Amino acid sequence: MGANAPEWLTTFEAMFGYGKPGHMALYAFGIIFFCFFYTSIVFNPEETADNLRKYGGFVPGIRPGKKTISYYAVPFYLGGTSVLIVISVTLDTVAQIQSHLVAHQYEGLIKRSKLRGSGGGVLKK
Repeated sequence: MGANAPEWLTTFEAMFGYGKPGHMALYAFGIIFFCFFYTSIVFNPEETADNLRKYGGFVPGIRPGKKTISYYAVPFYLGGTSVLIVISVTLDTVAQIQSHLVAHQYEGLIKRSKLRGSGGGVLKK
């Protein structure tokens, strides 16, 4: 800030400048607010439940229907947001596990092919 800046502007910049605690708090609040706002508009739990039912998705041991949530008396304060987070983390974890398994199998195939190969794969003239 310049030397002629008003005192309130200098104080504001000291609190909300990039990397300052006020900026971080405001940034975190913005992320949480807009995620919740986006989810509340886009995510329709009734439509998702219908799609799961249509395509044969289910939770083993739990009967589908509206009474499921009230039967277990589980409060869903964030509703769609928490469901989206849980599903995305689960899908990402499954994808990472699959990629590690494929990489492990690929390494095993490479090792086996080197053992069976013609001395390391170098061609001699």
